[in-house]
Amino acid sequence: MNKMPNVRFIRIPTKCILYIIILFSSNIGSAQLTGKIVDETNTSLEYATAAIYNQETNALVTGAITDINGVFTFENIKKGSYYIEASFIGYEVKSIKNITVAGTNKSLDLGTIQLLLGSTLNEVVIQGERSSVINKIDRQIFDADKFKSAQGGSGVDVIRNLPSVSIDGQGEINVRGSSGFVVLLNGKPVQGNAGTLMAQLPANAIARVEVITAPSAKYDPEGKAGILNIITKKGAIDGAFGQINLKGGFPSMETYGNDKVHQRYGIDGTYNVRNDQWNVSLSANYQRNDLGGRREGDVFTIIDEVKTQFPSTGERSFDEINYSGRFNVDFTPDSTHVFSLGLFAGERSKDRLADIVYFDNHAVSVADSNNRLYTFQYFNHNLRERKSDFALGSFDYTHTFSNNSKLSTSFLYEYTLLGGPTVNQNLGFPDNSVLYQDEYNTNDNPLHGIRLQIDYTFKPFKSGVLDAGYQYRDLNHTGDFVYERRTDFNDDFELVPEFSSEVNLKRSIHAFYSQFSGKSGKWEHTAGARIEIMDRTLELKDKANTIDETFKYDFTKLYPSASVQYSINEKTNIKAAYSKRVERTSTFQMNPFPEREHSETLEQGDPELKPEFIDLVELSINKKIKGGNSIFVTGYYRNVKNVVNRVNTVYNDTILNRIYSNVGDAKAIGLELGAQLKPTENWSNFIGTNIYNYKIDGEFDNRPVNSKATVYSINLNSTYSFWENASLQFTFNYLSERITAQGEDSRFYSPNLTFQKSFLDNRLTATLQWQNIDMGMLNTNEQRITTFRTNEFFTTTNYIYEVDMVLLNLSYTFKNGKNKSKFIDSEFGEREF
Repeated sequence: MNKMPNVRFIRIPTKCILYIIILFSSNIGSAQLTGKIVDETNTSLEYATAAIYNQETNALVTGAITDINGVFTFENIKKGSYYIEASFIGYEVKSIKNITVAGTNKSLDLGTIQLLLGSTLNEVVIQGERSSVINKIDRQIFDADKFKSAQGGSGVDVIRNLPSVSIDGQGEINVRGSSGFVVLLNGKPVQGNAGTLMAQLPANAIARVEVITAPSAKYDPEGKAGILNIITKKGAIDGAFGQINLKGGFPSMETYGNDKVHQRYGIDGTYNVRNDQWNVSLSANYQRNDLGGRREGDVFTIIDEVKTQFPSTGERSFDEINYSGRFNVDFTPDSTHVFSLGLFAGERSKDRLADIVYFDNHAVSVADSNNRLYTFQYFNHNLRERKSDFALGSFDYTHTFSNNSKLSTSFLYEYTLLGGPTVNQNLGFPDNSVLYQDEYNTNDNPLHGIRLQIDYTFKPFKSGVLDAGYQYRDLNHTGDFVYERRTDFNDDFELVPEFSSEVNLKRSIHAFYSQFSGKSGKWEHTAGARIEIMDRTLELKDKANTIDETFKYDFTKLYPSASVQYSINEKTNIKAAYSKRVERTSTFQMNPFPEREHSETLEQGDPELKPEFIDLVELSINKKIKGGNSIFVTGYYRNVKNVVNRVNTVYNDTILNRIYSNVGDAKAIGLELGAQLKPTENWSNFIGTNIYNYKIDGEFDNRPVNSKATVYSINLNSTYSFWENASLQFTFNYLSERITAQGEDSRFYSPNLTFQKSFLDNRLTATLQWQNIDMGMLNTNEQRITTFRTNEFFTTTNYIYEVDMVLLNLSYTFKNGKNKSKFIDSEFGEREF
């Protein structure tokens, strides 16, 4: 029988037991720590990482991932001293030290942690390479650093590589086949012509591009294809930063017999100094970007059974100069207030020269085409100058409250003076001293614009964020258009009163929005609505005092939006979105008084032109694949009411009248595919393609418009890195045939090759570019545009632009630190340039 072992019990006084319990409880007391991670534009970073470490031992305690609102939470953190490291792919890691958790802590708010991009275009680092594209619930984010062929160029050279984007032979930018899209600069709306804006913005300044194809109610509803948000570079540390970029073009390999030698060179520089409270930035740039080329055309008209045909050939080239200066100062007195003042001023000009020989102008009877009624040849000198002087000023203020809600206000004023004459001379050939007709039309076209915006963000529920705001925009655009003509060099110009006019546009827009965003488990969602009240007044007067009319167009419109995303697992998610949009008309599109575009074309607008209203629906799946590869597929549907097209009618036997008009409705059903593939450690590829079926159904001038076609584009970017600081990149952009209301545009493509090498510890980067590779074999950088109307007219023109262009770009960083510069950009004038 087993005996019970001897057990000795020790009596402990009750006071001692109570003391031990209190002491132990104070040591195991815990707290909840929360914070928010945002990027340099104060946009919430979802899936960012926060890790908390013991400050004495540097041991990792725990980690957390941010939700859709950028918020992370640490539970049950014991008493002690800690530090936190916040990180996100492609951004500098930020440490928050000396975090003390006391026994009395229940909850500790760490506030907002801002992460900044950690690399610049002049760095070529393969280790830890980040993805070319990041997919979020409402946007795709593309890393501009991946497109080395853009360095030293403009923003156009960056965005031409995106799957959604295509650029045709006339330089028109399309997103999913539509030229109607809006540009945001660092999240702020920029109203204007996207191509002009992107051509002004140096590629060196761009960190990434966000493509928002189905925007939420928080954004202005303008743009039928959505939004391109251009994020410029910012630095990561206090101190000073300076960078200078030089570009020079080698002599043209193909001159096309152009009148002048074309020049390509430029310089841009940025200086930025910042500390805990102040961030001061200065920037200036000068760019000369000429482009040689020629055109070959054939046109005929039919009037009263007489067919007039005028084939032509000759120069079509561009001289473009941009220069500007920017200044911005941010003041952050504490963590709750941010003040920002920005100034931007400059000049730009773009001259298009078309010296064309009409070598066989003749007329025949439709019934007897072998019997010429006359034969005639002449030389047309046409120079179109487009100039703009501009000055902008903005003031922004942001206040962050103790509960992490935020109030943001922004005010912008813009003055732009648009103008520039068009000279059109019909001369004898080969004797150019003979003058048949000399026409001169110009305009004085000042623009005043104001934008006021107020946004408030707060978190009424634990699982979501509510945004609400108001925006006011006012545009006052006046124009004095003068059209003069003479038939002898010794005569004075005489006014053509029926073509000379005063055109004044006033437009005001009040908009209110509200939207809710949240996350629950694997589901994320955003839903909201925006209501817009627009008043538009167009006043028209001609110099003959026969026209004095006012056209008014007002509407109140609701723009709902919604998006939802479901994460199947860590590597795969699917999402769906809907957005209602509007494409507003510009002053140029509504000016009904003709402008002599060139010898065979007058151009005019429609004062009663209606805006386009658009419904967008899309469904997509994103998949991360082993080895750093990824793929995304998006299906989309776009329905457009009141489609605006540029259409032609016959003005006289040798002149077509080009008119902007609402021609009906259009539908586009498409599929977009993007893939990042890295077969080896040194070889990476990014390919994007967009294919869609497009159909226009309507009428113009009492005739039906029924056009449909399948269109596709391909953008390929392949990079091979030889060693840590040298790489070779090949890009290829292809756009298939496209239909218009009255014809079609041919395919257009451009291959490019770029070699990049860094020196002096990556302070100096040299980039050698071979643009529009052709070698006399490929028909690169040319496009044929054809329009016709049965038994009325036919026109086809092949535009051939410069190929085999070689440029050298040098970028040198001469101060420690990285760029924290933030600048404003044009809200109104860019659209009319």
